Amino acid sequence: MTRALAGKTALVTGAAKRIGRSIALALAANGADVAITYLGSQAEAEQTVRDLAANDVDAFAVRCDLRDSQSIEQSVAAVVEEMGRLDILVNNAGVFESAALEQITVEQWDAMFATNTRAPFLVARAAYPYLRAASGRIINIGSLGGSHPWVTHAHYCTSKAALHMLSQTMAKAWAPEISVNCIAPGMIVQDEIEEAYRHYAERTPMKRNGTADDVAAAAVFFATAPAFITGQLLTVDGGLGL
Repeated sequence: MTRALAGKTALVTGAAKRIGRSIALALAANGADVAITYLGSQAEAEQTVRDLAANDVDAFAVRCDLRDSQSIEQSVAAVVEEMGRLDILVNNAGVFESAALEQITVEQWDAMFATNTRAPFLVARAAYPYLRAASGRIINIGSLGGSHPWVTHAHYCTSKAALHMLSQTMAKAWAPEISVNCIAPGMIVQDEIEEAYRHYAERTPMKRNGTADDVAAAAVFFATAPAFITGQLLTVDGGLGL
C-alpha cells in the first residue's frame, strides 16, 4: 500500500472502536499520524493507539466530551500540541437511537443534536485555524438516514440531515483553503450481529450489508483525493437507498 498521507496528521473523533477505529487505522495504514478522541472507552482507545502505532506512525488519544465546548477546544489544542499540526479532521462520533416520533422527549432530541450536529460544528471550528494553515480536509460522517426519513428515528435522521447541510456550508465558507465532504453510510454491521440484519442485505442491490472498512475506504478517498472535490455527499450503502 502506498503511504499517500505520509507527513499528514489526522484527528478522528470517537475512534476507540467501530467505524471510527477502522477509519483511524486506514488513515494510519496510508502513512498519516493519527489522534483519536474517546469518552468512556479508555481501554479500547489505548488498544487502538497501539494498533495505530504498529503502522510506524505517531498515535495519540485524548479524552473529550463532545457535548462540552470547552472540552472540545482543549482536546483539539492538546492534539496540535502533541502532534505538531493538523491536516485532516474526521467528525465520526455520533449517537443512534430508535423512538416513536410522538414519544421523543426534548431531552432525547437535544442529546441527539448535541453529539451528531453541534459537536462536528464545534470541533471543526476549533480545528479551523490549523486546517486552514495546512490547506486541510474535513470529513463528516453523516448517514443514509440523513437523506431518507426513517419513521422510528426522526431525531437521528434530522440531526444527520443537518450535518449534511453543515458540510456543504462549511465547504463553501472555508474554501479554497479547506475542502469539506461528507460520507453517508447505510446499513453498517459488525460480524457478530450480521444475522440480525440479513433482511437489509437482501434488500440491498450489492446483496450484503456494509462494513466499517467500506466507510474507512471512503474516508481515505476524501483524505487523498484532489482538494477540488469539496461539498460532496458520498453514500456508502451498496445501493440500499436507491
